[in-house]
Amino acid sequence: MKRSSFNFLILTCMVTFLCFLGCATTGIYSIEMNYDAHYAQVPSFMKPGGKELQSIIHVVEFTDTRKIDDPLVIGRVIESGGAKVLVLPRHTRPTLAVAEGVRQYLRKAGYNVSTVGPKWDLREETMQQAVTGRLLIGGVIEQMEINCRKSFPTNTYTTTIKMTLYLADSVSKRIVNQVTVQATTSLDHVLFSEGRLGDQAALAIGDAIEKVFEKEELAKAMREILQR
Repeated sequence: MKRSSFNFLILTCMVTFLCFLGCATTGIYSIEMNYDAHYAQVPSFMKPGGKELQSIIHVVEFTDTRKIDDPLVIGRVIESGGAKVLVLPRHTRPTLAVAEGVRQYLRKAGYNVSTVGPKWDLREETMQQAVTGRLLIGGVIEQMEINCRKSFPTNTYTTTIKMTLYLADSVSKRIVNQVTVQATTSLDHVLFSEGRLGDQAALAIGDAIEKVFEKEELAKAMREILQR
């Protein structure tokens, strides 16, 4: 067999394999969506000092206000034939994943963060005082779309997350600040995988969280509560 014919055969096999990966359909896709704050760039004004280092911040599970029948659904994969396959989070809920991302970011910044605290529906009248510390953080997921459109020669991954973070003083039972942000990501890649879809989800969550804490007014409100 001539070398050119052999190379053509190899190329044909690779294209066929990639098409198979792009077109294979499953009943559901399950992804990890764990934001890692290790490489987050924390602004200097977010760094704690003095009494803030001894205080504890309580971050509670977020609330999901998306208009969707099943709150576990976080997106869809559109197969090359047009079929839409649901995307669900693995080992967590969207509301927990975002809250844990906030905790990781605050720990990276140098704060003491508790995972145990009173539940909160983001209303001042139902706010309970935290056992330790007075700063309470909650939030709302207003939009979360983690999608992929399979095609040839590339698959297009797109994510959109919109959320609002609430800052509250649990002793005075008062919301002192809130910030709404939106983050989007996009990626074209020749291969499809649940891992890559999860990476895009984690990237969007991280972008949204980091946008929240880029607000100096929010950081100032945090310091005022922690120093009381």
